[in-house]
Amino acid sequence: MTRMRTQDATAVAVCAALWAVLNVLLSPVFWQLMHMPFLCDLLAFASLVLVVWWTRKFGSASMTGLIVAVLTFIIRPGSFYMLGFLAASIAFDLITKAIGYARLFSKSLFGSLSTIALSTISAALAGAIIGSFFMSFTTPIAVATFVGLHAVGGLIGGAIGVITISALAARQIAPYK
Repeated sequence: MTRMRTQDATAVAVCAALWAVLNVLLSPVFWQLMHMPFLCDLLAFASLVLVVWWTRKFGSASMTGLIVAVLTFIIRPGSFYMLGFLAASIAFDLITKAIGYARLFSKSLFGSLSTIALSTISAALAGAIIGSFFMSFTTPIAVATFVGLHAVGGLIGGAIGVITISALAARQIAPYK
């Protein structure tokens, strides 16, 4: 992991707090009403896109996912599904590092579409882990459906993250250098 400055740690803390609080407060209500995992993924990947754009440091998404998992376990001890989101955060971190932050967060269409695609793929990974290990699905079709639902949430969350960073950049609010 690269060396994090105070500003980077602050960005991780802010994004983790945002994701954790909204996840603990809103996600259970949405799940009870709809039985769809969209909101969890939306919150997760909007936060991860924002923190990676903000810091442009390897490890920031993983640290955000770890902090959110710990906070969620403290507040809701039976929330083992967060292990799937932790794995997805690590995967998102690794892939964004491999592609390169300059390519992802340039003003090009490629960067925006790649970021949304990475969010979708990472959310599908979370869905595969959660559906296989924590939801007690017995058929591959049920797991695949759950993976698809998480992927849709990742797509929406990635799009919201890209829109958010585009809005910040349009207002000349840049990440710390």
